[in-house]
Amino acid sequence: MTRFDTIAIVDWSSGKDTGPTPRKDAIWLGVTRDGTDAEPQYIRNRMEAEVRLAALIEQERAAGRRLMIGFDFPFGFPDGFAKGLTGSTDPFAVWHWLETHIEDSAQGNNRFEIAARINGCFPGIGPFWFNGLKQDIPGLPRRDTREGHGVPEKRRCDIAAKGAFACWQMGGAGAVGGQVLTGLPVLHRLRQSFAGQVAVWPFEPPAAPVVFAEIWPGLINPAVKKAEAAGGIRDAHQVRLLARALSGLSETELADMLDVSAPEEGWIMGLGHEPRLVEAAQTLRPPPLRNDCFALPAGVDWTPVDTALDFLRDRLHPVVAPAELPLADCLDRVLAAPVTAHRANPPQPNTAVDGYGFAHASLGEEDQVLPLVEGRAAAGAPYGGHVPKGCAIRVLTGAALPEGVDTVILQEDVTVGADRIAFRAGVKPGANTRRAGEDVMAGDTILSPGRVLTPADLALAAATGRACLPVRHRLRVAVLSTGDELREAGQATGEGQIFDANRPLLLGLARKFGYAPVDLGRVPDDRAALRALLDQGAARADVILTSGGASAGDEDHVSALLNETGAMAQWRIAVKPGRPLALGLWNGTPVFGLPGNPVAAMVCTLIFARPAMRLLAGEAWRAPHALTVPAAFHKAKKPGRREYLRARLRDGRAEVFKSEGSGRISGLSWAEGLVELPDGAATIAPGDPVTYLPFDSFY
Repeated sequence: MTRFDTIAIVDWSSGKDTGPTPRKDAIWLGVTRDGTDAEPQYIRNRMEAEVRLAALIEQERAAGRRLMIGFDFPFGFPDGFAKGLTGSTDPFAVWHWLETHIEDSAQGNNRFEIAARINGCFPGIGPFWFNGLKQDIPGLPRRDTREGHGVPEKRRCDIAAKGAFACWQMGGAGAVGGQVLTGLPVLHRLRQSFAGQVAVWPFEPPAAPVVFAEIWPGLINPAVKKAEAAGGIRDAHQVRLLARALSGLSETELADMLDVSAPEEGWIMGLGHEPRLVEAAQTLRPPPLRNDCFALPAGVDWTPVDTALDFLRDRLHPVVAPAELPLADCLDRVLAAPVTAHRANPPQPNTAVDGYGFAHASLGEEDQVLPLVEGRAAAGAPYGGHVPKGCAIRVLTGAALPEGVDTVILQEDVTVGADRIAFRAGVKPGANTRRAGEDVMAGDTILSPGRVLTPADLALAAATGRACLPVRHRLRVAVLSTGDELREAGQATGEGQIFDANRPLLLGLARKFGYAPVDLGRVPDDRAALRALLDQGAARADVILTSGGASAGDEDHVSALLNETGAMAQWRIAVKPGRPLALGLWNGTPVFGLPGNPVAAMVCTLIFARPAMRLLAGEAWRAPHALTVPAAFHKAKKPGRREYLRARLRDGRAEVFKSEGSGRISGLSWAEGLVELPDGAATIAPGDPVTYLPFDSFY
């Protein structure tokens, strides 16, 4: 089996844990799980990376998911190296040797000394070169003066991969050697910690629950360049896009890439398949729904509303692809991955008022008189000097606090002279200032996936340095009405014919939900014509809503066609109005076969299709916001079905439409929400509490 539920890509670094964060030329981790990209993770050093990778393996194994982790450094050396170093051609003997000799910490490692020691195992000069330390290391030349060591310069895959570096260079641009010497010991320890669960490709068959593979982001360079042009750190784009690309491959394509024999040198996964990887990196769609996603347990006949909703929540997942879009295009979009702050908010300590700043420690217990320094601090125009202890400076709201200032007094509380200020005692330390990051710290998660982005969310993202966000494409909802009796509003009608009210209703609801409606029109009771329109819907949309033909009668062609595909479930839901609800897949696209009655079609859309479409769109599952209000009506309800009455609030009480007839479309226009009555018997009198669901709570 070659399918993987989760793909993780690691961009490795052998450097020190120094400098600003997050930064380029560091360790980055990209994860795509079940077709969904996560935000790339910055990892400070190799020690933290080892802990995180171990935790990722444990997490995926506990969830029963197959995991592939790709590392961007060679797993093996050119033929002859392993035997020259260890006496064996087994590449894992090299892994063990390096794990035994490499000493590593956040502050540095001994990779240069170990490279020199390895060179001593071979004749001549080499094969490693480039001493990046200030002191000379015998046996490790600073420049490429190697000769006579007897080992090939590159592996066969390095020769085939245009632009790939040899593994002997220890520093400078293309310093693959340092990555190998610091990376393989980590892989060796992880392989030992999860013995029997990890396979290292291509040295071992990729059949274990976890597979390590060598990768090279250079294979998808066109896609990376395109993403990099929009801003951000190249390494972060590389891990995200390569994880996405490998996740988007079919089992056949993946098996073809893994069909490699390189028992000593190893191989770069995907080499020779670059065009397909680039395409997959840019056009990934989430995995299709399973054919049994709507199947109820055997023996279930009448389905309670809560059971139906539980099945939808458990079986559905996003079907729309993610994309990085600028903030201006993200409003009302569904967030596809967690978003972290690129910088703190506020980024530095600043003043919350117009006033005067000073060091609180310089104050005495009596009323204060402080000399003023020349100049001022304003928002966007910081004071460049240091404010001496015992002095004050003019500050304006939003200004970064100058060095030497930790407290600000409001200007209204100050008497100002020519070159000094006076104010009463009692000012508290830190008064009228804001701490750096008191709102959000750099690296904090500020927005969670599944959220529909609001204007306030965009403001938060902008304030923390996010120019683009990972969002999902809008769910495309195709709407189709069925029936010989239907005519378009305004057309001439014959006996027994009616105007199509459902299509305007469902298209309007789709637009109100924030989705992209696709009008498929009307179709008569003809299976060939219906099949053709369903084919169109599957090609143009992510979900299809049909009305009519969902039951089991002679002219119920929707349910009949879905049955032919073998991916159909007919739910007889214990709900009024409603009952018949056909669910299935047509060419992999979910289909909701709604009742033909407009009132039942709207109720079933709001109660069942709306939460289901939230999941398909990548949103979090959310029930409508329910209000408990007193009734303004009488009702004796029989047991067996949950009922929804067209209702509205007046003077804080729920009144219901004068007729429960499901053909009374005027009641939908009159209503502003639904009263939900429980499954069992109930007697409602005026003043009794009832559950009211405003229509706005579904939008």
